[in-house]
Amino acid sequence: MELRYYIIFAVVVLFLQLFLIIFDRTFRWLFKNQLGKKSLFVLSVFIFIAANAVILLTIFRIYPNFRLSAWILAFLLYSSFASLSCFILFKLGKQWQNSTKFNRTLRLFYPIVLAGLFGLSIYNAYTPKILHYQIQLNKPLPALRIGVASDFHLGALFGGEQIDELEAIFNREKVDLILLPGDIMDDNVNAYLAEKMQPHLAKLKAPLGVYATLGNHDFFGDKTRVAQGIRRAGLQLLEDESVVVNHQFVIVGRNDELAINRPETQTLLQTVDTNLPIFLMDHRPTDVMKHSQLPIDLQVSGHTHKGQIFPANLFTMLMYDLAYGYQKLGNGHYFVTSGYGFWGIPLRLGSQSEVLIIDVSGK
Repeated sequence: MELRYYIIFAVVVLFLQLFLIIFDRTFRWLFKNQLGKKSLFVLSVFIFIAANAVILLTIFRIYPNFRLSAWILAFLLYSSFASLSCFILFKLGKQWQNSTKFNRTLRLFYPIVLAGLFGLSIYNAYTPKILHYQIQLNKPLPALRIGVASDFHLGALFGGEQIDELEAIFNREKVDLILLPGDIMDDNVNAYLAEKMQPHLAKLKAPLGVYATLGNHDFFGDKTRVAQGIRRAGLQLLEDESVVVNHQFVIVGRNDELAINRPETQTLLQTVDTNLPIFLMDHRPTDVMKHSQLPIDLQVSGHTHKGQIFPANLFTMLMYDLAYGYQKLGNGHYFVTSGYGFWGIPLRLGSQSEVLIIDVSGK
């Protein structure tokens, strides 16, 4: 496993302890009039041991439960935000600090803030925003509208209904081409098959085609069935492959870093006509700076989810040169989307589900 993942795990465990300390103090403040000191102590110890046990068992894959771990971390994080809000109000209301009514009001304020954070996060996860971009390439190309959506993570919590909504967005925007840069499935196709999502995915259509590539979650142990599911839905899956569309432009689809013996992008470009516009789908934006030195005109990536839940976006910004958004580098245009779905739990804070609509013109 890469060093960065050990660092991430260490940071998660450290933040877990901080969140637990904040939650313990908040818990004692909320229930000090209802529970005795002994009961509060026993509950505090139980919460501390249980939370650490679930997270550590997951990290060391002894008894992994990633979704439960994510819920625990999200709850403790949001609880910390709510506690901080109450603390700030407490400090601002110095003249009422000894008021029983003021303290009772703050105790009511805490669950309202907590519920509000969860409500906003669920809204952000299931309500996509549409971002429009206009770019011009330095190569001849008729006007073209591209729809981009990434990181569906099709599974138990995100499925056919959301794909139907995406289809409606692409139809309404009248896109000519659809690019789906990875993480179509959520680790396996079990829920995809059980919920009969294939007819929904097959609805995605565009005059110039629908192209996809594989992300890291598409490779997690079920890659063959994931690839089969994508192809059976009528999507054109590019696995370290390229295709020329209408003799006008080239689409290159690159496998995720988990692919064994994955060729370099430069190697993939040796077999294509780089006088044509080159559109690259690369799930992770790891090689953006390297690609800016190659004859790539447009790259679309996902993977980062814009951190999905703040403050994780601060870590993704440290990990990638372009962790989210759009940037022109050299002659190329680079896009990293926060994704259309979500990973693990249906919560987004500081990020939102999104679809990119890119209007491309040639010189």
